[in-house]
Amino acid sequence: MLKQVIVVRRDLKMGKGKLAVQVAHAAVSAFVEVERRKRGLAEEWLREGQKKIVLRVDSEDELLEVFKKAIAKGLPAVIIEDAGLTQLPPGTRTAVGIGPEDADKIDQVTGNLKLL
Repeated sequence: MLKQVIVVRRDLKMGKGKLAVQVAHAAVSAFVEVERRKRGLAEEWLREGQKKIVLRVDSEDELLEVFKKAIAKGLPAVIIEDAGLTQLPPGTRTAVGIGPEDADKIDQVTGNLKLL
């Protein structure tokens, strides 16, 4: 079973719309990365129903730790930095997108995190 995980920072106290957009940025960017590197995996995930989970962390340090662990495990991962056009300063790291990839592999990195 394949899935995609999006991890977002709660400490930024983004509005609901801003949060939704950051999650969408992470989901699309991570998918594009997988499609570029592992096209067959991306297509399989689309056929399986595009399972996504959104999890939370409480700081930029925690977000960066998740990203580094994902990369170290060879998982496709992206980090999202806000453009700074609305609520946040430019370059604020808001979210990480991981996968789609094998759910068990992603769980090794994110299995201890709580749902948003």
